[in-house]
Amino acid sequence: MTGQRRSLKAALLLVLLLSAGCSTAESVVHMEPLGEGEPAQSQPTAARVEQERPTSTADTEEGEPQSVAEESPQGGDMTFHLNSEAFNQGERIPQRYSCDGEDISPPLRWTDPPEGTQSFALVMDDPDAPMGTWVHWVLYNVPPGTRMLAEGFPSDPQISSGARNGHNSWSRMGYGGPCPPSGSHRYFFRIYALDQILTLAPGADKAQLIQTIQGHILAEAELMGTYQR
Repeated sequence: MTGQRRSLKAALLLVLLLSAGCSTAESVVHMEPLGEGEPAQSQPTAARVEQERPTSTADTEEGEPQSVAEESPQGGDMTFHLNSEAFNQGERIPQRYSCDGEDISPPLRWTDPPEGTQSFALVMDDPDAPMGTWVHWVLYNVPPGTRMLAEGFPSDPQISSGARNGHNSWSRMGYGGPCPPSGSHRYFFRIYALDQILTLAPGADKAQLIQTIQGHILAEAELMGTYQR
């Protein structure tokens, strides 16, 4: 009986070993790596998830500077515009406003300036003059609520509104119209929205004005007209 029991135990042990071997083989089969050319499928990393996440409006706007096309070189707002009822951008300035006519300033009008504007300054000059840029008009301390200058603006040193005329290249106060010796010249009207009222006395020239307003320009607008005699 003892021999039979030993044989029976041996047989049972063999069965158990065979069963364990099959289970291990199955496990090995399931744990085999993928074949060549078949990349393993894994969860994307945090960096990849961030790249694939759709970008929201808040993501693009927060902390982003405004487009350069929406700012002036001085950091101002390009929606600030200057125009005239007498001529459009690049058109000929009517003779009425030149030395061949009545030599009075043309009407000018501008759009609302940026918030915080305390005054306006205006310069008109001709960069095509033979001896270098010729200044035709310097005006400053125009009140912040002003949106237009009627034609024939006074040339008095101090205007009742608080505006002040400066000296032009003829050493005269106020406006001097186009008067080119020859050829067609360009005349630039530039208006500056400033964050302060200037302490310049009447009669300042363009160089003094430009130096004083540096760092105080909130916006700048330009209108160019031409004239040929």
